[in-house]
Amino acid sequence: MAASHTPMERMASRSTAATARATLALEIVGYSLHKGMGSTESIQSAPFSVGGYEWCIRCYLDGNNEREEDKDYIPVFVHLLSRPAKVRALYDMRLVNKASGLSSPVATCLKSPTVFSTIDGWKKSVAGGLVVRSELEGSALLQDDCLVIECDLTVIKKPLLAHTVEVQMPPPNLSDNLGNLLNTGEEADVTFEVKREVFPAHKIVLAMRSPVFKAELYGPMGDKTSQKITVEDMQPAVFKALLHFIYTDSLPSMEDVQVDDGDGDENKEMVMHLLVAADRYALERLKLMCEGILCKSLDVESVATMLALADQHQCSRLKDACVEFVASSNRMDDVVATQGYAHLKRSCPAVLLDIYERVTKSRKT
Repeated sequence: MAASHTPMERMASRSTAATARATLALEIVGYSLHKGMGSTESIQSAPFSVGGYEWCIRCYLDGNNEREEDKDYIPVFVHLLSRPAKVRALYDMRLVNKASGLSSPVATCLKSPTVFSTIDGWKKSVAGGLVVRSELEGSALLQDDCLVIECDLTVIKKPLLAHTVEVQMPPPNLSDNLGNLLNTGEEADVTFEVKREVFPAHKIVLAMRSPVFKAELYGPMGDKTSQKITVEDMQPAVFKALLHFIYTDSLPSMEDVQVDDGDGDENKEMVMHLLVAADRYALERLKLMCEGILCKSLDVESVATMLALADQHQCSRLKDACVEFVASSNRMDDVVATQGYAHLKRSCPAVLLDIYERVTKSRKT
């Protein structure tokens, strides 16, 4: 039993991809004046540091090849400057009209990272696209002879490897601890005598769980110095089950606490008595639990007794279940023949009207 409460350690390692993001920008003022530099010359931005590496934007206004047809295009690149280095990155490059916000894409790589390398040659250190010269020079992107190139760059750093230790917590055991406190009677400060059986308990626990016990033990009408209280009109097994619920918030095993009133169904009798005790001490959760159990155990012999119990202790769910049970399947005659019906007729005559109304309605339909 003790081993099940021992914390277990789960050792884990997590790899997290760290990134660094920035927007690089190159503004070429006097675009027409820069033309004619030659295909081997480029305009380069100042270096930008992103993710621990140096980058720039590079633009060849006259193309970067001697072929005549290449002069119709303007190559635009993002360039890794750091040496030696190999970096994975995402980029989104565009031309921008700053005044209007109008933009035109040049090159985009956002799904799978591009590998930039200054180890494997110049071509591996750049990535970008081509701008059609005629389309640029006839567009609003080239406003006031000014060309703006922007690039959103996301550098993917080396993964961060972190070791973590997750402690697998044992299950809650507060109810077990309180149950043991009740069973041992350790530090008990009050005892209850129920038909000559004595039950040690703890005032603060009882007061915390039951407003009735709180008033009895700590209220202005209670005897705060009393160490022994006699409980009338309750069987010892029922009071024992009541204490078990107060300390553990659960019902005890019915094999451990039984009440036999001669009807042959000790479990049902215990639940009925426990419902009465729950109502007496204002333990609403216990009352509802008992009510739910009884709703599932209705039969012809006990339904009238259950109905009287439900009416006396304001158990609406149980009352409705009993009336529905009697009204359905033509059970009325069988129920009338039981001993419980005579008691119901004497103690709760108003309930019978509801039954007769439902029986009459069911027979008409």
